[in-house]
Amino acid sequence: MIGDGHYARKQLHCPSRVVSWSHGSRFDLALRLAGSDPGGRLLDYGCGDGTFVAMVHERFAETRGADAEPGQVETCRQRLGSLRGVSFSLTSELGPAETARWQVVTCMEVLEHCLEDERRRVIAELARLCAPGGRVIISVPIETGPSLLGKQFVRALAGLRGLGDYAHRERYSPSEMLRSLAGVPIRRDVHTDVKPTGSFSFHGHKGFDWRVVDREAGERLSIERRMFSPLRWTGPVINSQAWLICRPRA
Repeated sequence: MIGDGHYARKQLHCPSRVVSWSHGSRFDLALRLAGSDPGGRLLDYGCGDGTFVAMVHERFAETRGADAEPGQVETCRQRLGSLRGVSFSLTSELGPAETARWQVVTCMEVLEHCLEDERRRVIAELARLCAPGGRVIISVPIETGPSLLGKQFVRALAGLRGLGDYAHRERYSPSEMLRSLAGVPIRRDVHTDVKPTGSFSFHGHKGFDWRVVDREAGERLSIERRMFSPLRWTGPVINSQAWLICRPRA
């Protein structure tokens, strides 16, 4: 059931061992950080294909996946809606009744795609939705420094093998790569997609700096820990993801 999701097929079950290991480590860490609360509630904000909801739902009394894309939400309901305590909704449906309702709020691999104003709005939403004493768990990719070289190399190999959509990965000019390796900002491309509900704009990974999210999250939440995966002891230098484990401010 988990393997039916399009992200799961591309990442967790990718024939590239490096890709599947990196993303498998990400989900393993997410499960450890989420913990277990048989009487509690977990909200996965930006749930995608519902993979994490399916993995974690047995640990909580209620688990909800929320996403901005109606087609994605409907597909999750069809595939996973029968699981115990599981529901799915649009992020726009998380109204005042959801304020401070969730003991754990996760937002993984979402904020890098948001335009600046939307990213700030989502971070404010995560703070609003989390219950007092609860946890907000944020993960974003590391797309600067030596990590970027390794990721682009693995993406290129996956593209040559025809895996997933890696053949259509974002490219860097030599000057853009040098600036990104040095942690100097580069211009971020804005992409537009059209859905039945209308058009929307978003960023890819190119030019994303996880430290921007670190700063903006710190303005709304108390950051208790910073972690990195899949090689947690090496810091941000050669890892794929950065994690912020946060608490709502009193």
